[in-house]
Amino acid sequence: MNLREKIDVYARLSRLDRPIGTFLLLWPCLMALWLAAGGLPDLKVLIIFIVGVFVMRACGCIINDYADRELDTYVERTRSRPLASGEVTVKEALGLFVVMGLFAFGLVLLLNPLVVKLSLVGMLLTIIYPFTKRYTNMPQMFLGIVWSWSIPMAYAAQTGEVPVEAWWLFAANWFWTVAYDTMYAMVDRDDDLKVGIKSTAILFGRYDRQIIGLFQLAALACFMTAGYVAERGALYLVGLLAFIGFGLYQQRLIYDRQRAPCFKAFLNNNWAGMALFVALGMDYLL
Repeated sequence: MNLREKIDVYARLSRLDRPIGTFLLLWPCLMALWLAAGGLPDLKVLIIFIVGVFVMRACGCIINDYADRELDTYVERTRSRPLASGEVTVKEALGLFVVMGLFAFGLVLLLNPLVVKLSLVGMLLTIIYPFTKRYTNMPQMFLGIVWSWSIPMAYAAQTGEVPVEAWWLFAANWFWTVAYDTMYAMVDRDDDLKVGIKSTAILFGRYDRQIIGLFQLAALACFMTAGYVAERGALYLVGLLAFIGFGLYQQRLIYDRQRAPCFKAFLNNNWAGMALFVALGMDYLL
């Protein structure tokens, strides 16, 4: 394997070719930075967090593939992943994880001590998450914590503290993450049942659509509360209306529980998150 091929394999291992997860992690992180700063955040903090989101999402994907390397070969959607297919060795994957993890930690060392402490918790959560699929039917709920951890870190970086407002946004993103990752799990439900991987899609069973809807409503309520506490205006409400519209569209997509539409519903959450962030940014700007 030449250098170009090796770089391509590492890029796929890090999911650089599939940035949807990075975007879903990025939008709430940016919202936290804007809310914490009351508008445009400090440029240094902004750059560190944007780079950090890309690096930490890659770290999460690598450790996830390491944990699932023997099971991924039995799942239609994952059997071509580099570790499952043998394109990259376990040693290479863990080496890349360590290098990227150290780079991410180097970034937070440029910020205040509270952010550094929170980052250590975040790294631990990232490592633990992939293994929760073996022992609990609610790995999506644990992922919601991992996927929301950048929010208190963003507030800590911008203000030196984590106020109540941050936890409303944290709760909103937790509910939202459980909703869209359950849609994602619906894609793999049949394969997961065969190999013994646990998920909320399996746990919720025939009530999956209804429970996802409840989580979407809870996310909406918490996003509204976070905006209310931060005294946001009419443009933020437009973003919330867009979030409702996207949620209704996603419910239509998952109605028949077919693989392709469920995956499309999951992907659609990128637009919901972007709409919310853009509305928030415009609300501060105007």
